[in-house]
Amino acid sequence: MKKKTIAIDMDGVLADIESQLIEHYNNAYGANLTKESIQGLSEEIAFGNRDLLRGILNKDNFFRTLPVMPDAVESLLALQENFEIFIVSAATEFPVSLAEKVAWLGEHFPFIKWENIVLCGSKRIINTDYLIDDHCKNLDYCMGKPIMFKAFHNVNQTHHVRVNNWKEAVAVLNATL
Repeated sequence: MKKKTIAIDMDGVLADIESQLIEHYNNAYGANLTKESIQGLSEEIAFGNRDLLRGILNKDNFFRTLPVMPDAVESLLALQENFEIFIVSAATEFPVSLAEKVAWLGEHFPFIKWENIVLCGSKRIINTDYLIDDHCKNLDYCMGKPIMFKAFHNVNQTHHVRVNNWKEAVAVLNATL
């Protein structure tokens, strides 16, 4: 029997980009942002403007040193028993991130084969049974069933199934078996 497929975003879903952005932003600009202070804000509003944000995201080693989201490794290992997992990242927006993301996945998720890593621009081409992502711009075009992973910038969006963490994501997906 063919396994169902899941496409899983990296930043904000597997990798804790929120903590890293806050730390880099506060260090670079002498700010005092916290996770609580940016809840419900867009990325551009939370971090000043798009140019400032892009400057942080284009720094060497930014993506290579992202913390792993709690329970992500164990969750993917468990999901792999019943699903084929693809890691999908719109990485071409930040070309410096391409090699860093591959190295990061190799370190933290060595059980994900290279064939199941998709670094792309638009995720509209992704055709899996499920897509777990933190951005509606990707979920709105999902060909399968979208699952929104909670992030500061999407807390006020309610038009997709939402999970707050990896334990909830596993429960939602296992309920479909």
